[in-house]
Amino acid sequence: MNGRQPDLRLQRLLGGSELATVRQRLRRRFERVEPGATLETIRLTGIDPDAHRALCQLTGRRSRLANSMTLNIPELDARLREAGLANSLRDALERLEGPIVAHARLKKERQARWEALMFSAKGGPLLREWQRSPTALTLLKRLGREPEQAEQLLTAADAVLQRLPASGLTRAQLAAETLGDAHALDSGRPVATLVLAAWRHHERSAMTVVDDSLDSISNGERQRDTWARPGVLVNELARPVLFLNLPGPLESSCTWLAGEPAYLSLRQLLRHSPLWPVAGRKVFVCENPNIVAIAADRLGTQCAPLVCTDGMPAAAQRTLLDQLAAAGAHLFYHGDYDWPGIAIGNHVMRTWQATPWRFGTGDYLAAFVETPKRPADLDGSEVNAIWDQELAPAMRRHRLAIAEEATAEVLLDELARSCQ
Repeated sequence: MNGRQPDLRLQRLLGGSELATVRQRLRRRFERVEPGATLETIRLTGIDPDAHRALCQLTGRRSRLANSMTLNIPELDARLREAGLANSLRDALERLEGPIVAHARLKKERQARWEALMFSAKGGPLLREWQRSPTALTLLKRLGREPEQAEQLLTAADAVLQRLPASGLTRAQLAAETLGDAHALDSGRPVATLVLAAWRHHERSAMTVVDDSLDSISNGERQRDTWARPGVLVNELARPVLFLNLPGPLESSCTWLAGEPAYLSLRQLLRHSPLWPVAGRKVFVCENPNIVAIAADRLGTQCAPLVCTDGMPAAAQRTLLDQLAAAGAHLFYHGDYDWPGIAIGNHVMRTWQATPWRFGTGDYLAAFVETPKRPADLDGSEVNAIWDQELAPAMRRHRLAIAEEATAEVLLDELARSCQ
């Protein structure tokens, strides 16, 4: 109620139980009126005889048997004013059952606030760049619900983004220093979601080709991987990168033995950022750890530098490959001859401009001849190799997956010949 007691005549005329459904329908119609618009008529259908008789009395029409009626709103407003019952039909409804909320006006005002928020010049370049992306508003509405809440999230996200890139800073420390809460950037927190979305958009904007193979990485791993690229550590000791015979970094002590497989954690790679002396040098990259073990056993110190992605490269693997590529290394890649292996190959070739390492159609056919025959086992969705358009058709034709370990002999031969 609006605090005013309705006139008893108005109560008898419009407030009876027989018109309860009609009043609700009229209120909903007024709620939807666009700002600045006026209602001329309202068509009511499916009304019962009692409601129809009451409406006839309200409008001054002759009562007759019908289940519909069109109300002329200006005439009804004038009739109510002349009788001293209300200023208008809308006013009458509000006197009887409280204010009518103008949902259409509120919706427009709310949309205007969202648009003002998204096109605001506030914030740093990373945030503003993301705000112009097609999916930004949808994500922000989901996380913020209301423009006022969303503005607070944007302010917090901008504070984090302006600290990036970092240099081996833990996520908890970054959250504590920028937001005052060490857990504010934990997985699933709204600010963390916005920061990751903005950083991924920044990276994709800088790419000439969108790499869909990233979608095959698990969600948790993708987040750790994304945080690592601007130098933020999450679970910094998980899944270190395996390698063999990488030359010792400049201005740093080498803690691994020549000829023996070794590991580097994400923590070591980001906190110390090794300067790798690999300019113009070949560095080979394999998918499976067994290849590193075989190379160490068979070649030892006479093996060219070798890095293992251990499947789709995660944060530590990506960081080392980033560093090697930035230092001028020429990367050569080989993986499994199956569809996931081709997807990983596409990712490595695109991301680090790697060259295929005995990983083409002719190499697959040669391996097929040498592989013991078994039932066809190449299942799943086909993936085209961006470096060799004939490879996927050949694999589909022979329907045989070939593990990287089955090609070890040809890989070892090139590793030995390329050793400097």
